[in-house]
Amino acid sequence: MNRAQRAKYKIWLLGAVLVGLLLVASCQATPAEQATPTSQEQGTPTLEPTGTAREGVLRVSAFPIAQTDPANISSDSEVLIANHVYDYLVDVDANNEIQPRLATEWSMSDDGRTYTFSLAQGVTFHDGSALTAQDVVYTFTRLRDTEGLPTADLYANITSIEATGDLEVTFTISETNPFLLYDLSDNHALIVKDGTEDATDFNGTGPFVVTDYRPENRIVMKANGDYFVEGEPQLEGLEIIFFSDQAASADALRGGQIDLTMDLSTSLYESLQGTEGLAAYDIATNQFAAVRLRVDQEPGNDPRVIQAFKMATDRQAIFELVQQSYGAVGRDTPIGPIFDEYYTEQYALPSHDPQAARELLAEAGYPDGLDLELNLLNTLNFPDLAVVLKEQWAEAGIRVEVVTLPESVYYGEERWLEVNLGITGWGHRAYPQFYLDVMLKCGAKWNEARFCDEELDRQIEIAGSSLEEQARVDAYHEIQRILIERGPLIVPYFFAEYGVISDQFEGFELKAFSGRTDFRMIRLSE
Repeated sequence: MNRAQRAKYKIWLLGAVLVGLLLVASCQATPAEQATPTSQEQGTPTLEPTGTAREGVLRVSAFPIAQTDPANISSDSEVLIANHVYDYLVDVDANNEIQPRLATEWSMSDDGRTYTFSLAQGVTFHDGSALTAQDVVYTFTRLRDTEGLPTADLYANITSIEATGDLEVTFTISETNPFLLYDLSDNHALIVKDGTEDATDFNGTGPFVVTDYRPENRIVMKANGDYFVEGEPQLEGLEIIFFSDQAASADALRGGQIDLTMDLSTSLYESLQGTEGLAAYDIATNQFAAVRLRVDQEPGNDPRVIQAFKMATDRQAIFELVQQSYGAVGRDTPIGPIFDEYYTEQYALPSHDPQAARELLAEAGYPDGLDLELNLLNTLNFPDLAVVLKEQWAEAGIRVEVVTLPESVYYGEERWLEVNLGITGWGHRAYPQFYLDVMLKCGAKWNEARFCDEELDRQIEIAGSSLEEQARVDAYHEIQRILIERGPLIVPYFFAEYGVISDQFEGFELKAFSGRTDFRMIRLSE
């Protein structure tokens, strides 16, 4: 983030009048060597022409999905697909700046509690029906009021959502929220038609229309010929091809069976760099690996055990071994250095001391150490992280059996919320408050560690409601202190995002959360 962006950020937050101009990161992508284009895959489903100048089908690898309803999606793949079938009210660009999507403009009341949005004209769902303000009202009411959805916590502050015109929606909130626009652009906040119950029919307003869905291997889309943004999309179609194995996805890219892959491990990304016909991109993010032990059951219900885990972990060594120094070292909080206004290193982490960790376990009633099952995703660098953790923890008498699971199982069956000891990947968000509200507040839907701390909750409330920048800075610093001292998380690193695409295409812009990467402006190279 440059000096000018930081100044704009602070002015917006302090005055809360330039809605939508929050800039928290600026990322540059560096293409690798480019050369001969690859050939199109043979024998895949064909797409009927849309009658426009659009051309080219982008074939993208993704992990298999478990959810198709935007209200329930969680994995990168699920978000990626939904992002191209539906539209957000407001969107976030690659620089984390709020941008119009279905809302063309908006205003905020002087007291910061009422937001009014004007919707684009001429927008239709894929079934031909017109978008109205009532569709937006229905979408957010459903996300707020449906028991069990994580957005129920996120939108609990919204007291009313009203259609104040055919194409005008007004939100009223009980407490000021400088991050409301980012809340309204949450991954789940894709606009569905009024009355939709499960959204399994892919009836969105988005730039692509689903023509073929085969849960076992792919989803095929054609360009929406009636899309409301002139000139978008520029492709004729998309094919999202499901791969359960990252190495197979990388091989398919090398062999020309696909055109784009993201969500790579560091080693696979480096193996693709410099490959003829491919362009490689990596950007800094706030994505992180959250290692946590549940504190509502043994052995994590003893704070000495949590402290022992922290002291048994060498974060710098993990960063170098697993990430190969891509990204940033973590400090056991979800507030990473990309949020430079709020991030601090003034509080010391526990020193790496396996012997002291062993002694703490003995004090807590575990003189012979611990035997636990460590559950995690079988994707990205998580298996490598588990190997290093297992070795480090063994020195302190913490013995773990590593259990790796596919994304569709780990997230789809919500196993990640139930396991005692786990590693969860948290995707990039444009502001830090999201993580605090959904994963660390007492009783939050995604509080996987079951952690509850009244002092932490007070600081989270200040950080998420104050219109005074310094008050937010102070609160975020206190939050980091509390989490380092007694929080349930080990965050060993913030990982970079990677993407590698065939040089047959141009206009690709990788986002820090790969699922929000936008294909509307990708086109065939001239």
